[in-house]
Amino acid sequence: MLDSVRALAREEIAPRAAEYDRTGEFPWDNIHAINALGLNAVFVPEAYGGAGLSYAAYLACVREISAACASTGIIWATNFHATKPLIDFGADEQKQRLLPRVAEGAIAALCITEPAAGSDATHMTTRFTPDGDDILVSGGKTFISNGDVADLYLVFGKWSELGASPSDKNGRNAISALYLEKGTPGLTVLRKEDKMGHRAASTAAIAFDDCRVPRGNLLGQPGEGLALLLAALNKSRPSVAAHALGIARAAFEDAVRYINERRQSGRRIVEFQGIQFLLADLATDLAMCEAWLWHVARLIDSGAADLAPGIAVEASMLKLRASDLAMRIATEAVQLHGGYGYIKEYRVERLLRDAKITQIWEGTNQIHRQLIGRSFIAKP
Repeated sequence: MLDSVRALAREEIAPRAAEYDRTGEFPWDNIHAINALGLNAVFVPEAYGGAGLSYAAYLACVREISAACASTGIIWATNFHATKPLIDFGADEQKQRLLPRVAEGAIAALCITEPAAGSDATHMTTRFTPDGDDILVSGGKTFISNGDVADLYLVFGKWSELGASPSDKNGRNAISALYLEKGTPGLTVLRKEDKMGHRAASTAAIAFDDCRVPRGNLLGQPGEGLALLLAALNKSRPSVAAHALGIARAAFEDAVRYINERRQSGRRIVEFQGIQFLLADLATDLAMCEAWLWHVARLIDSGAADLAPGIAVEASMLKLRASDLAMRIATEAVQLHGGYGYIKEYRVERLLRDAKITQIWEGTNQIHRQLIGRSFIAKP
């Protein structure tokens, strides 16, 4: 499978990446090619039309695709982010109805962030109001990957009948989750963002104007959304790390290739000792971070992520270090290219722009440092 993915990335996805970045158009050719290979089936269980491969295999695919085109990589990874909660927590009827569509290539979106609720999602104001056999969804979300092209939206909001209390002022216990389908009346795409990087991956602001959703699309029970959200993030953050490491690996390989060819003062740049020391540090950090990626993948494949104490700290460590490293390697790659690294003819210019968001989404790195640090506070 990985040989097929690498060939797809090398022969089809990578050659189109620069043009998609320039135009900002959604990379439909890449998505059609991914679907032709059946890659959405990788993370869907066999019982529901998928291939049911390991989480490690999924991460390896994310890394390969993202190295070729970061935009395409995050579009595909977002399908997993929005689908995994259904796989883990959905009722069998929901899985039978929705997962075959995903395996066949449906695009999914994970809708958490709001203008006033970013890293702290508990301040979300999107509202779910029960109405007979339906649920009315009102509110809006911002910075939603795949938001304007998705077939399925996993939306988090607050159940209207579970209001805040003195012990729960933010209404954390009211957070719930449901699947909203494309074409639902009242679903509006307000705008598509014009971004620094990942320009071909659509990021949209969307609104819900009393969208009527069948009660059967509620994931779990009212008020169970926060637990679902935290569990989902523990499995989406490692794939964001794999995405960042794909960017990092591409930047490192471009830099090494360039400094083996480029000469200054009669010598190849790679022959200068200071450059060799830099390469040694970057290569070592990349190898160690990739090793932690596979360690976390083994924890998830073994089921450890679903047992106390879980893998929240390990996932945060991975996302934090991988994204910081992607930004560092991409920056050094541009520097090693000199003036050429600053122009669009060379890929490292795009990789630097693509790397930055990995430090921001799926929880800013400041938040992850806080989460990791808090874990060392002794419990009374």
